[in-house]
Amino acid sequence: MNSEICTAIHKRRLLQFYCEPGDRIVEPYVYGVGPGGRELLRAYQRAGQSHSREEGWKVFHVDELQDIFISNDGFEVPRLGYMRNDPAMTKIYAEL
Repeated sequence: MNSEICTAIHKRRLLQFYCEPGDRIVEPYVYGVGPGGRELLRAYQRAGQSHSREEGWKVFHVDELQDIFISNDGFEVPRLGYMRNDPAMTKIYAEL
């Protein structure tokens, strides 16, 4: 379990990290384990590079994230589309 991700969720701080193809800035919402046993992060990507789109809801495989950094910048109100008890996860470590 990654304590930095948990801290960022509980404090509502932005996370910065590298995930192919580049750097990302996200609002982290839910961190847990998916059906296949991999740790997942559901987040809203605010900025950065992506194969699909630069902004929007995404699920990241935590083992693919590098150089995770908790920003001093935060977010207050959950984004439209946020859902507690994420059905994509069988176990949740942290959520808003």
